[in-house]
Amino acid sequence: MRCRSARRQSGVTLIEMVIVISITAIIAGAVAVFIARPVEGYADATRRAELTDIADTALRRMTRDLRSALPNSIRITTVGGVQYLEFLQTSSGGRYRAQVDSTGAGDTLDFAAADATFDIIGQPPTFAAGDQIVVYNLNPTGNVANAYFGDNRAAYSAGGASVTLAAAKLFPFASPGSRFQVVQHAVTYACDPDPGSATLRRYWNYGILAAQPTPPVTPNNALLASEVFGCSFTYATGGAGGRAGVVSVELRVQRAGELIRLFQQVHVSNVP
Repeated sequence: MRCRSARRQSGVTLIEMVIVISITAIIAGAVAVFIARPVEGYADATRRAELTDIADTALRRMTRDLRSALPNSIRITTVGGVQYLEFLQTSSGGRYRAQVDSTGAGDTLDFAAADATFDIIGQPPTFAAGDQIVVYNLNPTGNVANAYFGDNRAAYSAGGASVTLAAAKLFPFASPGSRFQVVQHAVTYACDPDPGSATLRRYWNYGILAAQPTPPVTPNNALLASEVFGCSFTYATGGAGGRAGVVSVELRVQRAGELIRLFQQVHVSNVP
């Protein structure tokens, strides 16, 4: 009798289990109410930080590129909802000899006839294969003083204290400051906010074309940002002769309903 009574007292009834489960659920629900908000806030902050980093990295790269743009080479267009910003990237520049020295020596750059060689005044820039020389670029369109058109652009052949062009060239205008720029290649930023793409992409090292390519045909391209909800490229000039240019870039990135908008303005020198 004593054994059977002990066995009955040592068990757990179904009612007791249900009560324990119910109490545990109530406690868990109460704890979840206090934990949910901080967890959601952490997830939101992490998402915002990631989106901000995506947009900031892309804008920093664009800013660095635009500061090396050839004066008066920026052009912007929109095709099929995609915005394109193109410019010619320079690596360096210098001053050409415009007059002979006091002894009558020196190889000047001739603007009356085609010329293939000229001396550099001061420290010569570093040239690389494929570089081109541009003198007094004034326009991104048209066929006068436009490096895209090519009337003021010549291929470099050899250099040092004296530059040799691949072929004799008659540049249309002399630079008031006797300056020339060394152009590497064209660069395009293409922003496609369409939900099927939603990207910002960089193209480079393709042919310099009179008509703006949309998009450029080149294997040299890289994705700068994804999840792009929208973007805006604008370009304005001011000052005497439009020698001060400002490129304004707005980039909007979105994920899970969270939208980040960054705006950047880049000063571009248009002194040719």
